[in-house]
Amino acid sequence: MYPRVIALFLFLLASATLQANEAVEAPLRFDGLSSLGEAGGLQAPQAFEIREQHVRVPTIDLTVEPDDLWERIRRGFAMPDLNTDLVTDRQIYYINRPGALRQIFTRGQRYLYHIVDELERRGMPTELALLPMVESAFNPMALSSAQASGLWQFIPSTGKSYNLEQNWWVDERRDVIASTNAALDYLQAIYEMHGDWHLALASYNWGEGAVGRAVAKNRAAGLPTEYQHLSMPGETRYYVPKLQALKNIVAQPELFGISLPHIPNRPYFVTVESRVALDLATAARLAETSVDEILALNPGYKRPVLPTNGSQSLVIPASKVEAFLINLSRHDPASATWRTYELRDGEGLEGVADRLGISASRLRQVNGLSPRARIGSGYTLIVPSESEGDRISLSSLLPTTPQAGAVEPPPPPRTLIQRTVVRGKNGRPMVVERKVAVHDSASSRDRAEKADKGKPGKRLAEERAKPVAKGNAKAAPAEKAGKPEKAVKNAGKPPAPPAKAKAEPPKRR
Repeated sequence: MYPRVIALFLFLLASATLQANEAVEAPLRFDGLSSLGEAGGLQAPQAFEIREQHVRVPTIDLTVEPDDLWERIRRGFAMPDLNTDLVTDRQIYYINRPGALRQIFTRGQRYLYHIVDELERRGMPTELALLPMVESAFNPMALSSAQASGLWQFIPSTGKSYNLEQNWWVDERRDVIASTNAALDYLQAIYEMHGDWHLALASYNWGEGAVGRAVAKNRAAGLPTEYQHLSMPGETRYYVPKLQALKNIVAQPELFGISLPHIPNRPYFVTVESRVALDLATAARLAETSVDEILALNPGYKRPVLPTNGSQSLVIPASKVEAFLINLSRHDPASATWRTYELRDGEGLEGVADRLGISASRLRQVNGLSPRARIGSGYTLIVPSESEGDRISLSSLLPTTPQAGAVEPPPPPRTLIQRTVVRGKNGRPMVVERKVAVHDSASSRDRAEKADKGKPGKRLAEERAKPVAKGNAKAAPAEKAGKPEKAVKNAGKPPAPPAKAKAEPPKRR
């Protein structure tokens, strides 16, 4: 019994001593101005050190929808990361241009929610929502030298392959909803072709056929077939690193000293259908927003007035939809700012202009009609607004060419002076001039004038090549000055081959 009592006494004594030591060391434990080494050689227990160094790892509750769209995008990142020097190079490029980067992010606020929503619906990586930053800097009106247009930069032929309508009234390559649907269809198709997102992105830039040949070439040579190992144009080599650099910045903006604009995780715009004829200026007034905002949400419309075939689809800010529907129900179509007018039998443009109180020249200009163009019944005219503000803001939507149905008469005949060298009564050569009317199309005349512009001696050489009457005592003054023999000798030679053109960027989509 006594050994047990002694053991219990020693245990209680040791516990009291330990509590006393902890009480003495407690100030040292929480004193941020001193280190443990400065406390007279005292050291905290090992258990204290483990608790002090522990870092709590943040967790993400995937069952809760984030309020910030950037966080939603980060959660959907699913592509393998590309870690190369070119990625570092593009990161430096972007962070050295914070103003341009801020403009791209701000411009993308209108479109990102819709793109992310479509990507998630299809089960695609949300990194692809950043691809328009690489393609167009989120400018739906962007147009490349290869005539690629819109957020996703479709060329006309590929746009038609993916059912993007392109006519005098609309260009769906610029339409946010239609072009996004087509781009994601295309990206899905080339991903299924290659089974690799980096190769799919390279195909989007360079073309799937070119990427396929580059992969086959590496495979035949026993070389790796991953994106970074392929031989490709410079633009394509930088293409995926650009997207990876933007992904890294969005993933950890604070690491790069970048502040992302707050984008709420909710729709920015909605689509409404109207059976009432609308124009973009009137739509802005009904939605109680600016014309520039309506233009940014409806970039697919090429004219100030929406097409009149069937119901009219319009994209407006989600925050303005209630006001728009209320104002639309009270809207009088006769009060529209811009409108259309279809010519009836027997009507002409000049008569319509007089009736509407505008000049015929202004009406022709707005419709892209030349002074000589002729139009008939059934032709739809755009009737302009007289508001100076609308005239300025919508001037970029005015056509330079008329729509189908306008007839351009052939140009009036041009008069040429035909010169013939004959022998005069005194035996000397003399030049006889005669006017000749030539009928040709304006296009062929322009081509001829352009061709002759660079060859000033060609026509003169042909005239000098004509035989002069036998027995001439001396040549005409023009012949003496121009050395006709040399001119005739060189007249039939083909032109020198043009200089080698500078390499064009990859043509795709």
